[in-house]
Amino acid sequence: MHVPSHFLESDQAQLQQYIRDYGFGLLILADAEGIEANHVPFHLVPSDGGTPGVLQCHLARSNPAWRRLETGARVLAVFQGPDAYVSPSWYATKAETGKVVPTWNYLAVHAEGQARVVQDPEWLQRHLNQLTNQHEAERTEPWSVADAPEDYIERMMQGLVGIEIRIDKLTGKLKASQNQPERNREGVKAGLEERDQSGDRAMAKLIG
Repeated sequence: MHVPSHFLESDQAQLQQYIRDYGFGLLILADAEGIEANHVPFHLVPSDGGTPGVLQCHLARSNPAWRRLETGARVLAVFQGPDAYVSPSWYATKAETGKVVPTWNYLAVHAEGQARVVQDPEWLQRHLNQLTNQHEAERTEPWSVADAPEDYIERMMQGLVGIEIRIDKLTGKLKASQNQPERNREGVKAGLEERDQSGDRAMAKLIG
């Protein structure tokens, strides 16, 4: 991912939070068989040693992608945050010079690392509990894995394979009009708040 310096997000804690906030990502692998991307929910397990941490996810056993990871292949996990079209009409400098063009603001985090396949039932059940609890936490009456019959969960788990990725490198890009003068940023923020399409308000909050 090309990241100009003014769009670089290097705060590891902030990048980890973005992964938690936008945890439905792309698991991308490339080998002699070609390139493949799978859309999966991830759970981030933080590290105590100051490293980026570990990503956990799962694939259907019927998905042949996991067999391509058995040799410890390197993978890329991509997380996409809010994005929004930016109209040149929102720039205060449009009226002065006319030298403005459309662009797109967005947030993206790339995590590179070594993947391993996990077929331990205890690991998989712990992962499913963590993933479920994370996304049910804000509900008044959260659902838990334990709410389903135990034998049913066991049968469902037999159709899954766990994937664990030890993150070697985190790269974050927040393109939120940082390269524009303050009055242009204010115009973009106001424009996004007024338009209120999908992702607009979330992106407006990211504009400093």
